[in-house]
Amino acid sequence: MKIAVLGMLTLTAVFAQTPPQPQPQQPVSHEYVLGPDDQLKIWALGVDELTDKPYRVDPAGYLDLPEIGRVKAAGLTLAGLRAELVERLKKLVLHPQVSIDIVEYGSQPVTVMGAVNQAGVRQLQGSKTLMEVIALAGGLRADAGSTIKIARETDRGPIPLPDAKPDPTGKYSVAAVRIPDILAARDPADNIMIQPHDVITVPLADRVSVIGDVKKPGPILLTNRSTISALEALALAEGLGPQPQPQNARVLRLVPGSIERKQIAIDLRKVQAGKAEDIALRPDDILFVPTSAPKRAGVKAAEAMLSAAVGVAVWRTF
Repeated sequence: MKIAVLGMLTLTAVFAQTPPQPQPQQPVSHEYVLGPDDQLKIWALGVDELTDKPYRVDPAGYLDLPEIGRVKAAGLTLAGLRAELVERLKKLVLHPQVSIDIVEYGSQPVTVMGAVNQAGVRQLQGSKTLMEVIALAGGLRADAGSTIKIARETDRGPIPLPDAKPDPTGKYSVAAVRIPDILAARDPADNIMIQPHDVITVPLADRVSVIGDVKKPGPILLTNRSTISALEALALAEGLGPQPQPQNARVLRLVPGSIERKQIAIDLRKVQAGKAEDIALRPDDILFVPTSAPKRAGVKAAEAMLSAAVGVAVWRTF
């Protein structure tokens, strides 16, 4: 082992004045538990063989270091690993000084899928809440639904939420939280701490569609809600078109377990006048407002729109 005397004197002064501290860009390093695939930079006073090249924790949880040998790193914090290396180096250096930095996190992956801006695998880099992990994934998209689903390996214990239950395979604990409840801080306990290897899924928002003789036909997202009234849907479609038949409007609703739809008559004219009850549209419902155009072209257009409605139903089924 080569010992650089001048380097020792310089580094001794530095260590004497400023003990190694966690780096500012890694505020959670002091509590981070090391594991396989974490990559570290290690400096040891007087040990030239420990260069600034990164050392990766192997799948068994060990570091293979020059002059020191194999060291169990998995399960230790940075402080714990530093203490272990200092103890090992006492056989080689009179007063060992060691500094360790994490240069790449790899042992605490979390998968975030669905309606987030940057879906994929993220590293926890220490303790993170559910919404902190969502933020790491770029936040929720505009078409996100009203719930977040979490799946956790059962050997890590059940998810600490009231509705947590085992999945059909028994390998995962699964639960869901409502986004509006978390955002409104109705129960802070809903914003649970996320663990390594959790899978977080944000489903797309349910939707209804308004077609026919309206000013802006198309889908309407049920963001943060489970239903919408027919009049609200009509308002979001910017109202009736030039030649509507609101008294003959229909709600096309999927028959459970099939792609067929039943028709529910609704007289929008009476509903608007307060003379008939409004209908709560459910996810995947289609509100159809026929046209009063007498020409056959108008009939053909209505038939085409109904065919499109069935197409939407088939698309939403798969």
